[in-house]
Amino acid sequence: MVVEKNVRKTERFFDNRYKNQKEQYMIFKKEKEVIELIIKYIEEAERCLLTAENAIQLYINDEIKNAKLLARKTRELESEADLIRYDIRDKLYSGAYLPLLREDIYKLVESIDKVANAGEACCDFFLNQRPVIPADLKAPFWEAAKKSLDTFIPLKNAVLCFLQGECPTEVARQHAKEVGLHESEVDKLEWDLTKAIFISEQDYSHKLHLKLCLDVIVEVSDRAEDSADHLALTILKSSF
Repeated sequence: MVVEKNVRKTERFFDNRYKNQKEQYMIFKKEKEVIELIIKYIEEAERCLLTAENAIQLYINDEIKNAKLLARKTRELESEADLIRYDIRDKLYSGAYLPLLREDIYKLVESIDKVANAGEACCDFFLNQRPVIPADLKAPFWEAAKKSLDTFIPLKNAVLCFLQGECPTEVARQHAKEVGLHESEVDKLEWDLTKAIFISEQDYSHKLHLKLCLDVIVEVSDRAEDSADHLALTILKSSF
């Protein structure tokens, strides 16, 4: 009897061990699938922002017809990115990642989505409200728009570095800090351009419209900085 009881205990031990290994394998598999989806999402979001940036450049250069085509493409790319985001959410709900990190991973994806949405909104502002940009302000407006939308580049590098695990945690954190530095450069451009707008000879309503346009432009880099802050918190939690 004692031998039989010990045998049953041993069998239960190995059954539980096998079950735990199987569960760990399933979690790992789902995490890998989520990472692949997030990378796919980031690539789509980057295409969306790059297309928006090109549309804005065409608008500033008075190529309105071509700018409208790219604005439509920007909306399509953002919608496609949203579909990938929904897939990520479903995978997380199915059990990928430990509960401690699951919410943070999805909030990180949502924060990146806000960057893409801001890029789309920026593009739409130009093509829907058609701000009239004076010739002497076209260059600084384009510089601010490009710098703001390009803030996504260090953000992308930071997220990929964290997810793919191909660089030390400190390197991922450094990429995240670069987003903040990039955003500070946009703030300086915003300050200079705001001053240039209000000391110009345009009528006051025109100045207000140009300032509103600038506010929409810098919203992209602001949302990128928020996303980088959330990434830094996620990295901190995952290091324990």
